[in-house]
Amino acid sequence: MLDTTTNPTDLITDMGKRARKAAAILARTPAAQKANALNAAAAALREDAAAILDANAKDLAAGRDKGLANAMLDRLALDEARLEGIASALEAVAGLPDPVGDVIDQSTPANGLKLKRVRVPLGVVGIIYESRPNVTADAGALAMMAGNAAILRGGTEAVHSNRAIHAALVRGLESAGLPADAVQLVPTQDRAAVGAMLKADGLIDIIVPRGGKSLVARVQKEARVPVLAHLDGICHTYIDGAADADMARDIAVNAKMRRTGVCGATETLLIDKAFADPAPVLAAIVDAGCEVRGDAGVRSIEPRAKPVNEDDWDTEYLEPILSVRLVDGLEDAIDHIARHSSHHTDAIITEDADRAAEFQARVDSAIVMWNASTQFADGGEFGLGAEIGISTGRLHARGPVALEGLTTYKWLVDGGGRTRA
Repeated sequence: MLDTTTNPTDLITDMGKRARKAAAILARTPAAQKANALNAAAAALREDAAAILDANAKDLAAGRDKGLANAMLDRLALDEARLEGIASALEAVAGLPDPVGDVIDQSTPANGLKLKRVRVPLGVVGIIYESRPNVTADAGALAMMAGNAAILRGGTEAVHSNRAIHAALVRGLESAGLPADAVQLVPTQDRAAVGAMLKADGLIDIIVPRGGKSLVARVQKEARVPVLAHLDGICHTYIDGAADADMARDIAVNAKMRRTGVCGATETLLIDKAFADPAPVLAAIVDAGCEVRGDAGVRSIEPRAKPVNEDDWDTEYLEPILSVRLVDGLEDAIDHIARHSSHHTDAIITEDADRAAEFQARVDSAIVMWNASTQFADGGEFGLGAEIGISTGRLHARGPVALEGLTTYKWLVDGGGRTRA
């Protein structure tokens, strides 16, 4: 293995070549062996809990010294419960059906050829991420369980946490007889290594960026490798005129305030002017510690609200700040979302099934919810075990991306000796 003083391009080239060899092994590794590796990694995480939390404490102290925003610190922070959640996610992924080899469909056209489309791994997945040390485990586990090798490049702010978690993953891999190169962590924080990953066409098959807008924008601009990503999480919750008042209040508070720093947090609340009881909803949000920025109608209902400006509708706050607007019915709500949504997650709260169906049909987002908090926009909550990221694109995969999204397919053809006329 090359050391951290190696030229970043040479470093990534070396890692890519080793990942290619590991991916060839993983592509034919039985599901039980991959599951054993993840279960062993989960056990290693629990055994190393004290050391991992100590490493995380170093990262948090350094982050505070650097003045990291509260949202970044929240994403970075680990405690016993979050670490147990990471270990449990590994076990959940281990228990999922292996998609590799699944027959998607099969047919026999008029020419007599017997055709099958079967799932195969993508190959080598590069993940570039900031803050969240859980991504080290989630991304590595999902990539490996889907038969891919992973090259992980975490942010400087989580360097100690990432290394400690990665060490547990490697122990799990090796205990199951799989190559350590199946999940590699870039050993340098030199930003040139990111550029080298983006240009590693032929070595890395897909790049998944997990981080702030500037990181994702850079990846999408510079990558010569296909990218699976979302740029912003400008999520909306629309309270329809036919919404249940208690449900509307509870969902609106949870959608914003459960965790404000996640990409599925609601950033704009739309309230139908026909909704009979908006005051308790707005009061509950403010009482929960959220700053509300609203139009004149909102401020007349909740006097603690501050004026909203046009930029607010296009802002991913990732803080306890919420922009709120009163709308004239379903059409107005859908129009606002079309102009300002980042196509991540948008929700309607209503007791009218027909309006819900129209909203879900017409809102062009990766996830469209009915009577649910946008905070459910998460691979684990979707029964996927974990997620490698959420895609707002239209090609290959959309929404939470897990095992199936980390595969492609190939055609198997049985010709029975046929020749073409």
